[in-house]
Amino acid sequence: MDLATTPYPDMTIITVNAGRIDAAAAIAFKDAMRAAVADGPARVVLDLSHVTFVDSSGLGAIVAAMKHLEAGRRLDLAGLTPDVAKVFRLTRMDTIFTIHRNLDRLIPRATG
Repeated sequence: MDLATTPYPDMTIITVNAGRIDAAAAIAFKDAMRAAVADGPARVVLDLSHVTFVDSSGLGAIVAAMKHLEAGRRLDLAGLTPDVAKVFRLTRMDTIFTIHRNLDRLIPRATG
């Protein structure tokens, strides 16, 4: 699973560079997420803006990634495409995760 990690002082953004998180990709996603969140700031944001399909296995893998974080760390989601957002609403996972429309307000802006 192709994940891109962008560290910031107060958070890490992990971008999923794949169109699907499904049964075929769930194990690779979980393994890649474990490595990506092994250490770092308390806040992790999973950017799903490239993901157009998530099935129950993919949803389970995202929940497993959240549960893998140590106490005091949290996993937020950002950039859900309409179909992915619908899965989170239908399963009520939108009440478990903090979901941001996009990364615009999350990424620190350079000043100078």
